[in-house]
Amino acid sequence: MTGSTRTRIREMEQMEVVREAGVTGSTTIFRLKGPLTLSTLLGLQDCLRETPDVDTVIDVSEVPYIDSAGLGTILSRWSHTQRTGHKFAVTGISPRIEVLLEITKVNTVLPMFKTAAEADLSFTGKTATA
Repeated sequence: MTGSTRTRIREMEQMEVVREAGVTGSTTIFRLKGPLTLSTLLGLQDCLRETPDVDTVIDVSEVPYIDSAGLGTILSRWSHTQRTGHKFAVTGISPRIEVLLEITKVNTVLPMFKTAAEADLSFTGKTATA
């Protein structure tokens, strides 16, 4: 065989998960940074398991894209909160992610807000003030 075959190895995708308390004190906000895909979701799943029974906001404002495995992780958390009587929301949805949610019809079941603070306050029945 003449010549050589070169395989291009893509740099591993990474996602950062920052966990913080919401302004009301009864909500945990998970701020994601990076793509939410099969190769990056283990860190998020670990964080979600460490905080099992709380109101949850997942902020995807710094997530460029989500694949089906990432969407499954979000839906799994939503389902868990439904079973345990807690509240859930996704915030910071970009146009690209909004298309995914519309195509899969997930936008008809997941509570969505512009910001994590709005979602957190909605859990208490309060509204954000300017």
